[in-house]
Amino acid sequence: MTEIDVNKTDPYFARDIMNQPGGEKIWACFSCRTCTASCPIAAVNHTFNPARIIRMALYGLKQDILKSDFIWFCSNCYACQERCPQGVRITDIMTLLKNMAIQAGYMPSGIKSQMDIIKGEGRIYPIDDFDNKKRAKAGLPPLPTSCEVVKALFS
Repeated sequence: MTEIDVNKTDPYFARDIMNQPGGEKIWACFSCRTCTASCPIAAVNHTFNPARIIRMALYGLKQDILKSDFIWFCSNCYACQERCPQGVRITDIMTLLKNMAIQAGYMPSGIKSQMDIIKGEGRIYPIDDFDNKKRAKAGLPPLPTSCEVVKALFS
């Protein structure tokens, strides 16, 4: 068991989560661990434990969570959220935590690369004339090759 250094906690972290859409019921978690038992990622990677992450958030371990790799393991399958007896929106909280990590400047290099590509191109995978020729052969309509609308979101 690891001791918590209260000097490294943020007493307002859980409140900050609770004040965002999807995080309202974080305080309702009573650590039944149904979320962890339901999670396909936790079944194969013991580093990822949704109940532990929720508990860490409630304890105010903001930096430990935001700097971690484990929040990025969530596959957004909603199995935990659908089974939570308290209605805690765990998947939504994982998304909130990822967004908070990005805002604080913490993210895996792959996520950063994808974000840079989307900012520059408007999508992860570019569509070119070759792709549209294949679509035409299959009887599908062409797709736009630029995504200026998405690029504008990042401006």
